[in-house]
Amino acid sequence: MKVTRKSMIKVLSLSATGFLLPDAILSKPFIPNSLLNNAVFSFNQEPLPYAYKALEPMIDGATMEIHYTKHAAAYCANLNKAINEHHIDASKGLETLLSDVSSYPVSIRNSGGGHYNHELFWKCMKPGGTVLQKNDLSHQLINTFGSFENFQKTFSEVATTRFGSGWAWLYVNDKGALVIDSTSNQDNPLMGISSIKGYPLLGLDVWEHAYYLHYQNRRADYIKQWWKIVDWDFVSKRYEKLL
Repeated sequence: MKVTRKSMIKVLSLSATGFLLPDAILSKPFIPNSLLNNAVFSFNQEPLPYAYKALEPMIDGATMEIHYTKHAAAYCANLNKAINEHHIDASKGLETLLSDVSSYPVSIRNSGGGHYNHELFWKCMKPGGTVLQKNDLSHQLINTFGSFENFQKTFSEVATTRFGSGWAWLYVNDKGALVIDSTSNQDNPLMGISSIKGYPLLGLDVWEHAYYLHYQNRRADYIKQWWKIVDWDFVSKRYEKLL
């Protein structure tokens, strides 16, 4: 089935009303007291679907705990703080907010992107990973990149060569094509001001805090090991929602 611009808009609309996972509000995040300031919170961190050590040895438990309870939690807290301070209506969901992010203070771009990206990142992984089955996504990956191995090679190259901090993405553009590219800092393809635009299916965090405790400066080693814990069932379902 062909992914159309109309179907993508439909998915974004559904996510804004809470029918898709990224904006689900399930639990209270870890929030440093210094960031509270009596703010009215609109978004929360979802609990990790696995223990901090569950992704070892690919990602160590200490890194996961710090990443989730410190870095990601701060993005969530700062997003809510900015929404409250600037009286921003976030009722349509984070994806909608990010699509028009140029209309808001830069804190929404940084913290909103950080929160969205991390919430997606956790779900893209699973202890032991899963095998990509023969389905719509695998068919389109092979059709686009020639083979699954070529897809992995291209994605890994993009992730490895991302200068500085940022993310590598597999996303669907407005023509329904699968594309691999990267963004700096906490930008993502949903943002109207992003250099790449579309709906993200799979995201890899290549900020140093995501891997430095275990891999030091060996980003390529981190990426190689990360493939072993990708949850292709989740990524495939995300793609199927666009069909």
